[in-house]
Amino acid sequence: MTSIVEQINWDRAPDGLVPAVVQDADTKDVLMLGFMNRAALEKTLRGGKVTFWTRSRQKLWTKGETSGHTLNFVSLRVNCNDDSLLVLARPIGATCHTGHPTCYFREAADEAEEWRTITAPQFDPEQVYAQNA
Repeated sequence: MTSIVEQINWDRAPDGLVPAVVQDADTKDVLMLGFMNRAALEKTLRGGKVTFWTRSRQKLWTKGETSGHTLNFVSLRVNCNDDSLLVLARPIGATCHTGHPTCYFREAADEAEEWRTITAPQFDPEQVYAQNA
């Protein structure tokens, strides 16, 4: 039997990375978008903490390793082409590095020229990241 990881269509993914949308398992809010390679997906499934491949740092990154604001893995879904993932997770703390509960904290209701912030930050990023630097 083929493992879940092997069933992902990694060959269609640029650089072996598939998009992984993270959704709050309870509220259904979309929390963030990251990218996973095989190792990130395996670590997520094995360890219970959502892990990504960070393209900027070129390494595995478990959400919360700097801030302490983790994503506890609940379940995984795959799209019809086996080339993108939906990760259901329970966030511990705010998900966004800006302090907001989700990375999608701004919206445009119409053709306005500016985004409207729809959530308040839960922490001050300068304090959180300064103490962990």
